[in-house]
This record gives sequence, structure tokens and C-alpha cells, in this order.
Amino acid sequence: MNSKSFTGSIFLLLFSFFAVQFSMAQDHAVIPLYKGMAPGSENWKYAEKTSTKNMLNINLVYNVSMPTLTVFLPDKNIANGCSVIIAPGGGFHDLTIDREGYEVAKFLNANGITAFVLKYRLLESKTDDPFKEMLPTLMGDRKKMNDEMAPVIPLAMNDGIEAVRYVRSHAQEFHIEKNRIGFMGFSAGATVTMSVVYNADSASRPDFIVQFYTYSAGVITNKIPTQKIPAFIVVAGDDQFGLTPNSIDIYNVWKSANQPAELHIYEKGGHGFGVGKQNLPVDHWPEVFMEWMKSHGYAAKQG
Repeated sequence: MNSKSFTGSIFLLLFSFFAVQFSMAQDHAVIPLYKGMAPGSENWKYAEKTSTKNMLNINLVYNVSMPTLTVFLPDKNIANGCSVIIAPGGGFHDLTIDREGYEVAKFLNANGITAFVLKYRLLESKTDDPFKEMLPTLMGDRKKMNDEMAPVIPLAMNDGIEAVRYVRSHAQEFHIEKNRIGFMGFSAGATVTMSVVYNADSASRPDFIVQFYTYSAGVITNKIPTQKIPAFIVVAGDDQFGLTPNSIDIYNVWKSANQPAELHIYEKGGHGFGVGKQNLPVDHWPEVFMEWMKSHGYAAKQG
């Protein structure tokens, strides 16, 4: 293939991708985070896919190579100027896009908060069931899993940093305030969240963070920011993947740095509860979270 043909193929790929993204968005705009191919993954050949027939029987997004933000706007009559970027989990193999993404965004919208669901870069899945493909390593050799995830975590972190930078630089367009931008992550998405807050600069660092069952072994640490970054941390004591101590560790690190932090450990709830209902006390974390938001001035209009 000559250079002109190759360039043309890349252009058609990008055009098709963005056209599909915007046509699927309907009521929710989908914003590419980069112009062209994402830096660091220019040679990735795989395209984003969605799976509903998988081991979990839920909607999963996988093979993300072109990161995006999906915008969820609250009713203008209750919008309070606060916003949250949401990073779903999935072990860097997939994204639990509904329970830990779109459904969370709708909950935030109902409370006047503008939401942005982040699709960050993932490892390539060789099958159409990314969770089943990942499970043996997840339940077995954690070192092997960490080694597999290591190359993509910095790219996912950069996607998170770029997401904050984009939201803050377009705050006026979305009718939000530059100093009330939060980052919420679930599992691997919480790994992204912590990596972002450790490594971002002032223009791309969130103003508060929300952590659910964080996988902290993959977090890229640098230094705890000196500016106050309140943290709200939630986990279940019966987390199937043994991640409860990770949340405790994050709380202790944050408190030792004199950073505001609140930790909730529910006796039962398992891993991946998101905004699902199990008829357990963990179901009520959204109400507790909104009380925390109010205490920090993030749940009401300012000015």
C-alpha cells in the first residue's frame, strides 16, 4: 500500500468511527479526546466493540483504542454547576458501561450534576467475551495480570488527564464551574482516577475524587497534590477480588497527607455493585455520597 492509500485508509477509519459515535449518541454528545489517533497507540489496529452476550450477561464495551467522553447534561432547572467524569471498571479489558457508567451519569444528572462517561484505552481482547478471557488471570496469577495491564495503564491515565483538561477548558460551554470538577472511578476506573490525581498538573487535576473498590496495585504514583482534594471512598467487605484493604490504604495515605477523606466499608455488596440494587445497605451509597457532596459545597448552585 502506498503512502496516499494508507493516509486515505486512516482518514476513512477515523471518519467512520466518529460518524458512528455521533450517530449512536443521539441525546448524548460523544466527544473524541484527541484529534486523530491517540498518542502512544497510533499503531493499534483494533476497533471498539460492544458485547451483550458474555459471561456476565451485561453490556460491555471493549477494544477501546480511541478514547471519548459521553456527555450527560442535567435539566437546566436543577443544574448546579458541578460536574463529574466517570471511569467505569473492567480490569482494563472491558468497560462495565451501564452500571458503572451511564446509569451513574443519570443518577448524577437527577441531582443537578453534569456527567461525562470516559471510555479510556483498553487491552485488546482476542475473543468476543473479554471478561471470560480475563477471568483465569484475574482469579489466579495477579503478577501476570499486573504485567499484562502495565503497558495500557499509562495510556488510560493520560486519557483521564486529557478528559479533565477538556472539561475544564470547555466549562463555559457546558455551564459548569472550573473549580468543581470531580473524577469518579470503579475498580480499574478507580486505578485511572488515582493515577490521574497523582500525576496531573493544576489544569488537569480534578477538584475531588470518588473511589469504588479500587485496584491500587496498578496505580501510577507520583506525589500527593498539595491542594486539597477531598476523597470519597466506598468498598464492600466481601469484595470477591480482595480489594477491601486497597481502599483502606488509600484512606490512610490521604489522611496522613492531611487531605480530606471519607471511607465507607459495607459488610456485603461484593465487587462491581455500581448503582445496582441488591436489597443491602450498600444500595444506599448514592444518598450517602450526596450528603458528602453537600458537605463540601458540590451539590448546590454557587453565587
